[in-house]
Amino acid sequence: MGILCGAGAGALWGLVFLAPELVRSFAPLQLSVGRYLAYGIIATVLIAPRWKKVFSGVRLQDWKALFWLSIFGNTLYYVLVAAAVHAGGIALTSLVLGFMPVAVTIIGSRDKNAVALKSLLPSLMLCAAGAVCIGWQALTMPATSGRPMMGLVYALAALICWTTYAVWNSRCLMRLQHISVHDWNLLTGLVTGGQAMVLLPVAFLAYSGSHSLPEWGRFAAVSAGVAVIASLCGNALWNRMSRLLPLTMTGQMILFETLFGLTYGLLWEQRAPRVLEVSAFVLVIGSVLSCVAVHRRYSARETLPVMDLAA
Repeated sequence: MGILCGAGAGALWGLVFLAPELVRSFAPLQLSVGRYLAYGIIATVLIAPRWKKVFSGVRLQDWKALFWLSIFGNTLYYVLVAAAVHAGGIALTSLVLGFMPVAVTIIGSRDKNAVALKSLLPSLMLCAAGAVCIGWQALTMPATSGRPMMGLVYALAALICWTTYAVWNSRCLMRLQHISVHDWNLLTGLVTGGQAMVLLPVAFLAYSGSHSLPEWGRFAAVSAGVAVIASLCGNALWNRMSRLLPLTMTGQMILFETLFGLTYGLLWEQRAPRVLEVSAFVLVIGSVLSCVAVHRRYSARETLPVMDLAA
């Protein structure tokens, strides 16, 4: 069930990489504000009937965690993703973000009763090899395709932000068992929407340029669509998965966003994958499969003594 939830979240999140291409005339900060303002409005409507009940279980330290999680996982992260897509393209951005499993798995291996890091080394080495493929492609990509090196820098910054979010959010969900994953998602939406309100004047006054009425209509539709599909539904599946899987496997589930993001990107660009993209794709898949295999063996060893005693 945890893996299915992770796959579902990845399929929905992968659509995020298409949004900057659909409204290229808008700046990354404007895309972020539009998406999360819609997310906040939807979350407010859904949580309003149970306002007192939900808020009674949230302490001050939980609100602080939600504030920083919203920045690292939503507001700042999406600005960096949109900037990376504008500069380096969908495929480059989605593949770079696919290497979150390395960082998250290393951090998760320090948890109590976690799979030993040395057992996960083959998985991490495969993922690192894929990262080399992407970095080399960014260096050799023709200049006519945009600013690949800047795209790589933005994508790496987004990688750091979301790694922080993935680890912190997973640990918060494990600690706050009295708050449902649905309510945690809505609370995140409330805080993120508040941040979007603060950034609204900056986003639409600091950037010059006029847009036609149809462009504004497309911007509103894309913002609302991404808010519902990725933020509301995708986050709900991810939060559910975070309570079902250990952190060392949670990181590996981020791969599904990469796979779907790359697939959508190639369909949008109407081209076949390049050799280095295929190599990275295969290496990352091998990384996740080997990680799952290690966890299955570890789980079998942990449950075997219990079965013997029962017999």
